[in-house]
Amino acid sequence: MASQVSKRNVRRAVVASALAVGALTATAAPAAADPITIPGVGTFEIPGVVIPPLPELPQVPQAPGIAPPAPVQTAGDRAVQAAESKLGSPYVYGASGPNAFDCSGLIQWAYKQAGLELPRTSYAQAAAGTPVAQSDLRPGDVISFYGGSHSGIYAGGGNVIHASTSGQPVKLAPVSSMPFDGARRY
Repeated sequence: MASQVSKRNVRRAVVASALAVGALTATAAPAAADPITIPGVGTFEIPGVVIPPLPELPQVPQAPGIAPPAPVQTAGDRAVQAAESKLGSPYVYGASGPNAFDCSGLIQWAYKQAGLELPRTSYAQAAAGTPVAQSDLRPGDVISFYGGSHSGIYAGGGNVIHASTSGQPVKLAPVSSMPFDGARRY
């Protein structure tokens, strides 16, 4: 009899310890004499013990003055920001910034601001990087138009930033406004 009382006391102590550290797993309050499973310890039947379900943990509020982590910016995101800063700049054939651009010069300059060296010409830009399907475009992808003779940088939302031609400043235009030839990701 003493050994049964001792075993019962040990079982109760194990269950109480598990409850104290939150290691008990139960999907609902077990009825009396239902087995109780303690991970890593075992399954026990304790007559007359009803374990209520564990309460949900409260949400921990954000500490004041601490901002959530900023999303990671890609080189493409930074290149788009650089290109956006040049909207309205004049088109000059052969120019690669910082005050005037041709199409590939704008792309090269924007990526240089993002820390990457890209080829200088639109044909070379269309041959480098990783090919991307038009349906998978992300901001910063370099888009080739007119068989590779013109390039722009995808700005998102179906738009491209490009230096189009003499007399036209660097501008934002729909990708669909020119014949799409391909896209590359750097």
